[in-house]
Amino acid sequence: MKSAQSTYRHEYKYLITEPTMAILQERIRNLIPRDPHSDIHGKYTIRSLYFDDMYNTCYYDNEDGIEPREKYRIRIYNASDKRISLECKRKYHGMTHKTSARIDRFQAQQLISHIPLSLTQVQDETLVKFLLLSSQKEMTPSIIVEYQRSAYIYPTGNVRVTFDTNIVSSRDFNNFFKPSISCRPILTPGYHLMEVKYDHFLPDFIFQSLQLDCLQQTTFSKFYLCRKYSI
Repeated sequence: MKSAQSTYRHEYKYLITEPTMAILQERIRNLIPRDPHSDIHGKYTIRSLYFDDMYNTCYYDNEDGIEPREKYRIRIYNASDKRISLECKRKYHGMTHKTSARIDRFQAQQLISHIPLSLTQVQDETLVKFLLLSSQKEMTPSIIVEYQRSAYIYPTGNVRVTFDTNIVSSRDFNNFFKPSISCRPILTPGYHLMEVKYDHFLPDFIFQSLQLDCLQQTTFSKFYLCRKYSI
């Protein structure tokens, strides 16, 4: 099975308050459809387990703004093992590129426990690269990031506008697949994150709908902030 590839994408982040989020969601929901994976409340839960090496290279590269830089994570949705992905997210010149490999629960638990998978049984290039990197640099679990996401998508320009709430961190690696895990919030109550992502262009009507004087772009990194208080 081949990796799921994507082009480099624009990705802009904004730290917003509850009232601002309510205004922006009211505007955007009338223009573009929700992500079809959303539940009846218009949300789904994302849980990602990030890896780092013994020198915390991913963390310090993020802190120092080193580019290009890469982060590997295992991602699941709604604490379910029905869809498990090993992802590599690469950042370069302020843009992002993601590749992913579908893995099963047994493989995920092996990686979390730092038990090597046999390269002879692996064909996906993202997984092969991670296994080689892990053998060289001792990649082990560093932090779990979890949040609830409301997402809106528009195919022209491959646009995604997302609102992430209840962002928490955890080091409860052994219980990664359990419905709930021990965690701690990382944001001041009442603050959330909006992200605007697209490939080559953002349609003008979406751009105009997201204009508010209070919006300020930020370099917000969930991985970095969750790790900041755990090192």
